[in-house]
Amino acid sequence: MSFALVIIPWFSYLYVSEMEDFLVDSQANAQLLTAEGISTLLNGRSDLFYELPLSPEGYEQLYAHPLQNPIRIDGRDNDWEEVLEYNIGFGNVEVEGETDPRLNQFYLALGEHNDQIYALVTVKDDALVFRDRNILRLDLSDHLRITFTGQDETIKKVVLTMTEAGVMTAYLIDNDWRYAIKGEPENRIPGFMSETEDGYAIEFRIPLELLGSTRQFGLAVVDVDDSETRDIESITGTLPSAGRDAYGLVLLKSPEVLRIIEGLGYSGANIQVIDSQRRVRAEVGSNQSAPRQASTPDEGWTDTWFTFVDLLMEPLYEIIEVNLRASARVDDEVIKASLAGRPTYQRTYSDEDGEVIIAAHPIIAQNEIIGTVLLKQNTERILELRRDALQRIINFSVISLLIFVALILVFSLRLAGRIRRLGAEANNAIDIYGRLKTNQLKAETQSGDEIGDLARSISGMLARLHQHNQFLENMPRTLRHEINNPLNTLSTSLQNLELEESVEGREKYLEAAKRGVTRIGMIVQNLADAASLEDALDAEETEIVDLYQLVQNYLQNCRSMHGDREFKYQGVGQTIKTDVSDFRIEQLLDKLIDNAMDFSEPGSTITVGINADSRNLTLFVTNSGPTIPGDQLENIFDSMVSVRESNPDNRLHFGMGLYVVRIIAEHHGGSVKANNLYDGKGVSIKVTLPIHKETSDFTQATAAG
Repeated sequence: MSFALVIIPWFSYLYVSEMEDFLVDSQANAQLLTAEGISTLLNGRSDLFYELPLSPEGYEQLYAHPLQNPIRIDGRDNDWEEVLEYNIGFGNVEVEGETDPRLNQFYLALGEHNDQIYALVTVKDDALVFRDRNILRLDLSDHLRITFTGQDETIKKVVLTMTEAGVMTAYLIDNDWRYAIKGEPENRIPGFMSETEDGYAIEFRIPLELLGSTRQFGLAVVDVDDSETRDIESITGTLPSAGRDAYGLVLLKSPEVLRIIEGLGYSGANIQVIDSQRRVRAEVGSNQSAPRQASTPDEGWTDTWFTFVDLLMEPLYEIIEVNLRASARVDDEVIKASLAGRPTYQRTYSDEDGEVIIAAHPIIAQNEIIGTVLLKQNTERILELRRDALQRIINFSVISLLIFVALILVFSLRLAGRIRRLGAEANNAIDIYGRLKTNQLKAETQSGDEIGDLARSISGMLARLHQHNQFLENMPRTLRHEINNPLNTLSTSLQNLELEESVEGREKYLEAAKRGVTRIGMIVQNLADAASLEDALDAEETEIVDLYQLVQNYLQNCRSMHGDREFKYQGVGQTIKTDVSDFRIEQLLDKLIDNAMDFSEPGSTITVGINADSRNLTLFVTNSGPTIPGDQLENIFDSMVSVRESNPDNRLHFGMGLYVVRIIAEHHGGSVKANNLYDGKGVSIKVTLPIHKETSDFTQATAAG
């Protein structure tokens, strides 16, 4: 049972692990099928993927991240929480290990919403110079320059200037960045400037309709520190550092692709469409699951218990996830495999997103891979199922252990109580002087288990000890009774012999004294024979004896010695052999015949016979006369047991005759049993002995013939 308490939770954990792998594979295949379905919608749509230059290397890539809500143009960053972490710094140039102080720094964050590009530019500037309203030139103050390709595929240049903190004005400007081409501002590009502790911040918005098909523009911050000379101190922009005549490239999500997939997202899943240059062209959804609600402190002991189980299972969760943590570059591997034409999926783990399954399927146009669909989904539901299953396993194991301990405790207490009762009764069965107070036990003797067997064994042992004690207690009285008679005869004979003068009288009294001495000697001899019979039997050798012939010879002697009885043989009439000591078998027959004569009337018939089967033979002696009481049938073969009610012939009767019969039969591998006749007019005593093997084979052959 203890082994089961360990092995069952272990198999349960293996089952949960197998089920988790099955669920993960099912989810991964489902994600792969979903990615395949999305890629089917985009197959052949190469026009959606070639809006950007084929090779953006050398350009400063500026990503405009999708916004859930529009940005309010007010010069503050309080509504940029979604993309503020993606801002890019410019101007932090190191020259010979030190930052060049001539280049001011700025940070740029870009967002896109409803075909509008929003920009937040945070500039570090220790001396802010505003535009003078009376000066037409636009490059004599701090300002922002924007360069982009228009719808007519020509380069457009725009300057955002400010006369004070607040609303900024945008102008299309000439190639020298000095004068506005038109006298009116470009109102489609609104802007706002606000001062900060170490400079200023600019927010502006530019519609996508102003940008050409390439949807690219460059950005530069111009710094003027002296309001008198108004000389330009530095220009920090997004232009490539390699000196190429190009500007920063804003990579936008493709609106058409986004419209196709925006209705396909679902909870816990992130869908990305990536082109062949590994640029994200559209993205919907998030693979981050909602945070779990914290349990309230009023949930009671169950919440404490589950918290404890979570802490207990934390090392196991760590072991399960340790292999997944090693796959840090799994995104690149999946994208690379998919762009190579192999649909694939991978299971990964990160501290931010937890366990995530990434599936990718290629997008094909004219036998060319133009992109891939990447679908990320967390396994939070599977992890919840695993966590719940493991908690149930722990709960089941703990409850089973507690029940098992309680059962073992109850069983141990009950077992100890039963053993104590049995021990107390066994101790009370004998007094301090070693005398038995009872001949049986009552406690646990009716139980069917091992303690019941022990109680019955002890009770049987007490019964035998009680019988032996009775034998020892009766021995002095029996000996006194048996020896007093010959002693009285001896004493009277000696007294009469002393007084008798005639020769005939003296001989008569002398003969009586001799008979008394002989009877005393017989008493002593019988006791000695009973005590040393088993040792004598162990020292004797056996031989193959024809029991049929031995019984026939014995009956002839009985007929000549006991003429007042009729002796009759009954049973097999052929040779039957057994491995015995013939002298002891004759001694056994002597005891049986003596017992039969003691309990039969003169002139009655005593039957002696032999029966046999394939393995054993039965030697029986039957006489007519009184029967044996039913409660004495099992005890008459014990020592010092006799069922005689009187002793009219004054013969010696110790109850040792049938005891000797039992000892001889058991020594030869047999047994003895007494039965009353069916008519209730006599007794039959049967001695069972093993047949010699040759005789057994002969008996079986005779029966078959």
